[in-house]
Amino acid sequence: MGGYLTTDTEKETAVLVALINREQPEEKVIEYLDELAFLADTMGLEVKKSFTQRLDKPEIRTFVGKGKFEEIYTYIKAEGIQVIIFDDDLSPSQLRNIERELQIKIYDRSLLILDIFLKRAQTAQAKTQVELARSKYLLPRLTRLWTHLERQRGGTATRGGAGEKEIETDRRQIRNQITVLKKKLEKIELQNEVQRKSRTNIVRVALVGYTNVGKSTLMRLMTKADVLAENKLFATVDSTVRKVAIDDIPFLLSDTVGFIRKLPTHLIESFKSTLDEVREADILLHIVDVSHPYYQDQMETVSQTLVDLGAADKPTIIIFNKIDKLLESLDPEIEEEMEHPPMTLERLKKTYLNAEGESVVFISAEKKENIAEMREVIFEKVKKQHMTIFPNYLKDTYY
Repeated sequence: MGGYLTTDTEKETAVLVALINREQPEEKVIEYLDELAFLADTMGLEVKKSFTQRLDKPEIRTFVGKGKFEEIYTYIKAEGIQVIIFDDDLSPSQLRNIERELQIKIYDRSLLILDIFLKRAQTAQAKTQVELARSKYLLPRLTRLWTHLERQRGGTATRGGAGEKEIETDRRQIRNQITVLKKKLEKIELQNEVQRKSRTNIVRVALVGYTNVGKSTLMRLMTKADVLAENKLFATVDSTVRKVAIDDIPFLLSDTVGFIRKLPTHLIESFKSTLDEVREADILLHIVDVSHPYYQDQMETVSQTLVDLGAADKPTIIIFNKIDKLLESLDPEIEEEMEHPPMTLERLKKTYLNAEGESVVFISAEKKENIAEMREVIFEKVKKQHMTIFPNYLKDTYY
């Protein structure tokens, strides 16, 4: 996890916990822990250690077995660890049992993602969506030691004695909040639906992809707009829409929230209106970080999410991004031993990657490599869709 660890002593320290089983073999768990460490870093936490255990299913009381739990307990107390993060979701009873024993802040995967979204959201819609999803997730998971509501109260969490009465007060507060947030979100979604209907006479293109694959960098490049792009998971939570023109054909380009494996169900439900930019798009640009060692798994996650959204059948251009990092990572000595010339863009185009069954382009958004070819491929798709809206376009243009 080297590159994901931080050295800022002011940050809260954390440990990670994951299970190794038939569905998640060891090499996959290592990849998942790297991603979880990146999530923790995005949340501003400093990861000190990871714990894994081979179990076919989580232990019903404390997620891991008794011996492993004691090992984790000993390390946490000896090192003064403040946060523990589980790579799977905890049941309400697991959360209560673990918190009673450890008396530190606990995140499972969903809550960590929800809190990152809450930290990243900028617009009223995104903030409302995340708060609603977070409230629904927390309602059955309130505990005596840490109710997760300290930020909303404006104070700090109480340790060891909030009492059942306070938990009931918190539950009532969350239920009321859910009702208010639902009404607020319905109003916002109604306004957005009116805005989307006004765009029916223009082609709509949506950027989709796993989180941190370079969608926002590409958005900024294509629109010349000041769009946030940084090496953090979920740098984009709010949907951003900009008008673009290629060879005098205008279209709307939207940058949407990045997908990730095990995206919390409540979050998907709450973000349906934002993801309408994907559902209602005419064309999808599926951005892939081809330099990532598990980019194929990431592509599968995106494809499955598109199926869940009912958007899997849309015309799609696969854009393999970060080819500069891919080419830099290839060992020239190994290639020489294999009697192959060094990998180049032209050789990449001849590999199996170019046989995805859809339009495929290889680019580096950051280095601005092969952007002209990408624009041409997008233009052909947009022009075809544009002509279904304006069938006399070519006649009006040339005659």
